[in-house]
This record gives sequence, C-alpha cells and structure tokens, in this order.
Amino acid sequence: MLVDSVPEQRAETAPAPPTRRAIRSVGLLAAVALLLAVAVASIAVGAKELSVAQVWHGLFADSGTYADVVVDERLSRTVLGLLVGAALGLSGAVLQALTRNPLADPGLLGINAGASAAVVTAITFLGVTSLTGYVWFAFLGAAAVGALVWFLGGSRGATPVRLALAGTAISAALYGYLQAVMIMDDAALARMRFWTVGSLSTATDGTIGQVLPFLAVGTVLALALARPLNAMEMGDDTARALGAHLHRTRALAMLAATLLCGAATAACGPIMFVGLMVPHVVRSFTGPDLRWIMPYAAILSPVLLLGSDVIGRVVARPSEVQVGIITAIIGGPVFIFLVRGRRTAQL
Repeated sequence: MLVDSVPEQRAETAPAPPTRRAIRSVGLLAAVALLLAVAVASIAVGAKELSVAQVWHGLFADSGTYADVVVDERLSRTVLGLLVGAALGLSGAVLQALTRNPLADPGLLGINAGASAAVVTAITFLGVTSLTGYVWFAFLGAAAVGALVWFLGGSRGATPVRLALAGTAISAALYGYLQAVMIMDDAALARMRFWTVGSLSTATDGTIGQVLPFLAVGTVLALALARPLNAMEMGDDTARALGAHLHRTRALAMLAATLLCGAATAACGPIMFVGLMVPHVVRSFTGPDLRWIMPYAAILSPVLLLGSDVIGRVVARPSEVQVGIITAIIGGPVFIFLVRGRRTAQL
C-alpha cells in the first residue's frame, strides 16, 4: 500500500502546467513592456539624442532644455503614434473579423481612400491649408465612404463579400479621382505629398485633442464587439444560434472601424500595412479569439508604428523618412510572406 501511494502523492504535488490563458496574460504584459521601451526610444531618438535619464528629467521637470525638447517637440509625436497605432490595429482586427478575411486591412472598405479624397478636395477647391482643417475633412470623408460602403453592401442585408466588393470599387474610383486632381494642380500636389505617405512629424496637442474623442468611442465599441464578432466568424447560422444579432453587429463593426481608421488617417495620413500585419500575426499565437487578438493588436501596433518612426529618423539623419514609407517597406515583404504561408497551408 505504501509503494502504491507514492506515485499518487507525487502526482498530487507536481506543479500544474501553465494554462493557455496564463501564457497569453504573461505575453500581454511583455507586450506592454516592449511598448514602453519603444515609446521611450521614440522620445529619446531625434536630431538631438537624449538618454533615458534626460527623457525622465524632461517629462517631469518644470522647465529646462530637456523639457523643451521632450514636451514641446517629441511627446505629442509619441502620444499620437500610440493612439494611431492602437486605432489601426483594432480597426484591422475588426475588419478581418467582419469580412472573414485574415488578410483584410482598413483600406479594404475604402476608408483611407475617402479620407484622402476629402483632403485633396479641401485643398484644391476650398483653399484649406492648415492641418486642423485637414483633420475634419479627412474624418468626414472616411465617415461618408463608410456609410456608402454599408449602403452599397446591402445595409441590413450586408454580407462580408458585398462589403469587400463595395469597398474595393469605391477605393479604385476615389484613388483615380485623387491622382487626377493632384496631377492637374501642382499646389495641391505640393501640399499633399507629405500627408499622403503618412507622417507623425506634424503631430500637435491640438491634433490629438481633435481625434481623441473619436478614437475613444471607436476603441470602446470595438472591444465590446469582440464576443459577437467571434460568433459571426463561425458562420451566420451558428452566430444566430448563439444569440448574435448579425445586422446590428455588422453595422456597429463598420461604425467602429470608420471611427478608428478615419480618425487615425485624419491625424497623420494613410498609413498602410499596420492594420493588416499586426492582427494577422497576433492571430497566429493567440488563436481566433478576438477577446485576445484586440488587446494584443492595440498594444503591438503602436510598437510597429513607433518603431518604424524611430527607424525613419535614424536612417536619414539629419532629415527623416516618413513613417508611412517605412511601414510600406516592412509591410510589403511581410505581406508576401503571409500570402505564401496561407497558400502553402491550403495545399
């Protein structure tokens, strides 16, 4: 009897293996730590290099050289990068779930194109020249296209395929309009050339204040939709059986994506690949559960965006390469890799 009880006693005292939930939680904390490190690098790196101690002094000192550099020149840029990155990651996760396409991004439904077309129109025909004017026109353009895509996609009868087709068609038309106007108007081309590639260099406290309410509402709405969107990814019939309201969920998902992507694009121009890459990569280690994909995407997308912004400031000193160009350079090869990976998995 004593011999038989030994294995049983050892089994009872052996440590239990970590659960998947615990691993995800630890990974989320590691992602937050990485984000903090990248945010500090974003403040420290620039024309004038700062140490971590100098960044700390600049953030919390009342005045002085470091405070002028950190607070007046770099803090707004970093904060906007955090907000825009999180918005792009969340909107990408929402749209990938809404269209049931893991390679979808915020540009798929024409939101980026709507914002860009509105800004070109404001510059060329209305004489808008200030960034504060761009923000509102860009957001209105994104919202108008989001509503149009929802209407053309069938509104209450909308399906993922209809929404994607409507967004693709509208994007093609608007980008054609955008290119035509910019070619015919040299002044518009000169004023638009930095905005269209995506940049954080013009970030101000005023810009952050203008887009923050929209980003906050979009973030809360996206996180609240995680559970019903999870159900919808299993198919409409299964979602109905689980009690999901399909039409309401799709409408609210479109609204959340429009608020997030529209405000992000309005603040710093269209930045590609962030909303595509990060949610897709996150899904590979969290699984399909949006309750984990969304928090990870909201944390790791700013890591990619701010990291790309830091790279752009380092590779072209004393000038800089706009962050939209860096994300495109990184995103192109990654997108090809993801597509090839999906084709290999299907074979």
